[in-house]
Amino acid sequence: MSNINSETIQKFYTSFSSKNIDAMLECYAETIVFEDPVFGQLKGNTAKAMWRMLIERSTDLSLTFSGVEADETTGRADWTAVYPFSKTGRTITNQIHAEFTFQDGRIVTHKDHFNLWKWAGMALGWKGYVLGFSSVIQDKIKKEAKSGLELYMKRKKIQP
Repeated sequence: MSNINSETIQKFYTSFSSKNIDAMLECYAETIVFEDPVFGQLKGNTAKAMWRMLIERSTDLSLTFSGVEADETTGRADWTAVYPFSKTGRTITNQIHAEFTFQDGRIVTHKDHFNLWKWAGMALGWKGYVLGFSSVIQDKIKKEAKSGLELYMKRKKIQP
């Protein structure tokens, strides 16, 4: 059954797959709270900047999504992103489960769930598979992602 919130999820991922960042971010409320295993919790302009950065840097991204469901306040979808990891050139096939909450047809919370250990293995090869479960490696991945986002925001003069 289609409703405004399932249409918002469809628009978000359709815009993402075509790299239409403005249409994608129209789906978010100003007060958006995004969370995933790499970036942790990001709010407002910081969450939006993360998507801008990822889309600008994604030279060879393919994205599919399915399982879109939504009611008056919550929604979910599954999506897969396939892209080369910039630091190693290794191909990432990241399978993600997303959960959303909505207000007035816009996404107010967006939480992506995926296995960071599995991601580390794809990104870093055998070292990621062997050590990717450790908090040391996962914390390093998170720190590099956050510092990359901070640098991007500084360069683009985006206020948090």
